[in-house]
Amino acid sequence: MTNQEQPYNEYAYLAFHPKNIILTLLLIGLSTIFVALSLAYVYNRVNQHLPPLRLPILFLFNTLILLGSSAAMVWAKKSYLEDHTDNYQKALWLTLGLSLLFMAAQAVAWYTLFSDGVLMSSDNSAGYLYVISGLHFAHVIAGLPFLGIFIYQARYRMKEPVSVLVYFSDPEKRLSLRLLSIYWHFLDGLWIYLIIFFYVNYFIR
Repeated sequence: MTNQEQPYNEYAYLAFHPKNIILTLLLIGLSTIFVALSLAYVYNRVNQHLPPLRLPILFLFNTLILLGSSAAMVWAKKSYLEDHTDNYQKALWLTLGLSLLFMAAQAVAWYTLFSDGVLMSSDNSAGYLYVISGLHFAHVIAGLPFLGIFIYQARYRMKEPVSVLVYFSDPEKRLSLRLLSIYWHFLDGLWIYLIIFFYVNYFIR
């Protein structure tokens, strides 16, 4: 008796799934951009003998907010795997709320810099800070529509036991949530790197 061939399942090989490859290339590209900007900042500061730039304390507070949003995303993924509808929806809303709080707090942090006379035209150090933090800010915004799609689907497609079962057993949703989680954690890790980078540069006179 010959073994029956199993049908091909594109979600069984996540590492080679097109969505996974696209996200991997995106994250590599973003990492390259931020590393290049970091090196350019150091190069300009050394060659032009620029003074160190002190970050407002709000930048550290924003780090805690992002860590909270990352934890909320972990909660969302855990609730999804456990088929816990209420916790899943709460975790997604919490992730969104913390992300919006981060954006508001970051706007206040930039305003603080403006008030202290640290403008993009002040020197190259300030310019790099605005460009790097602004680029990170833009990618947080870019992730919000995808998070919004999950919230919409969780709210309007999980009202009956059958629809809930279909939702939690959908490999497409599982893959998309996994990729969104990776993207969110990447942004958090990237922000922590940027904070450490600028603080190390501040203490190197």
